[in-house]
Amino acid sequence: MSNWVIYVVGFLAQLLFSGRSVFQWILSEKSKKVLTPSFFWKMSLIASFLMFLYGYLRSDFAIMLGQTLTYFIYIRNLQLQGEWSKFHKLLRVFLWVFPLIIVILGFNNNIYDAERLFRNDAIPSWLLILGIVSQVVFTLRFIYQWIYSEKQKESILPLGFWLLSLIGSTLILIYAIFRLDPVLFAGHVFGMIMYARNMVILRKELKSG
Repeated sequence: MSNWVIYVVGFLAQLLFSGRSVFQWILSEKSKKVLTPSFFWKMSLIASFLMFLYGYLRSDFAIMLGQTLTYFIYIRNLQLQGEWSKFHKLLRVFLWVFPLIIVILGFNNNIYDAERLFRNDAIPSWLLILGIVSQVVFTLRFIYQWIYSEKQKESILPLGFWLLSLIGSTLILIYAIFRLDPVLFAGHVFGMIMYARNMVILRKELKSG
């Protein structure tokens, strides 16, 4: 597959990721408190779907790992908001098994080599480790958010979520610079601004509350 098609998939995913954040940011600015609209999770799921494909097409294990870990948390948040059941049953089944389908199809067509995920000539070991660490930190924000939301019995984006977002995004930005990945670079430069702004809004909300 040509590089421009792969980058289109990646940029479309980042556009959706950025779009969800902008939408959430605007709503939060208007209400003067951090909101968690269901549209945020729906766009997250679609974007993660595409970003997983992008990571697979780029043979980038760090990207695939990050998306696999967060993909199902997006689904869980839609369940907490009562939105998941509104999806058609066949679509829900497909979205649940999508990551597994990609792996199985890849192996059956002899185009997917598990070893190349960890040994990519374009990614030295130290850079791969940085990519994995940055994705794990970035993913921890949703694990933290998921645990927090389960305790509260509703989908919430707490302060810790935004702090982990900012730290993880900074690490991924460093990875993107060394990896020469314009998709990751564009997405996280923009994202860092909104993560910082949401922290400011939430801190003001907590102080006033």
